[in-house]
Amino acid sequence: LLTSEVFLLLEHRRQQNEAKDEIEDMSEVFIKTLNYARRLSRFKNRETIKAVRAIFSQKPLHKFEVAQIVNLCPETAEEAKALIPSLENKLEDDDLDEILRDLHSKKTFQ
Repeated sequence: LLTSEVFLLLEHRRQQNEAKDEIEDMSEVFIKTLNYARRLSRFKNRETIKAVRAIFSQKPLHKFEVAQIVNLCPETAEEAKALIPSLENKLEDDDLDEILRDLHSKKTFQ
């Protein structure tokens, strides 16, 4: 899962507990995890996350690589390959730069 997806799931759970007046039953670990996911979440709504997932749907990337690219949001292909070495032989720099531009446009216009 992407960190953004984890945040949406935890936030939904928090809202369910809040609606049932069980807010005090949420553990400290749950609250800390929710806050962590909120802070690191790059995408804030389901539609944007679906659009981001669609960018990668036809790419020859492992799920882990997709998650790392989306969670880290590198600016350039060079940065992405430095952070995720397994990308080196999977995509050309131009293709990866195009993916990253699409990713950043989704992030900007959400």
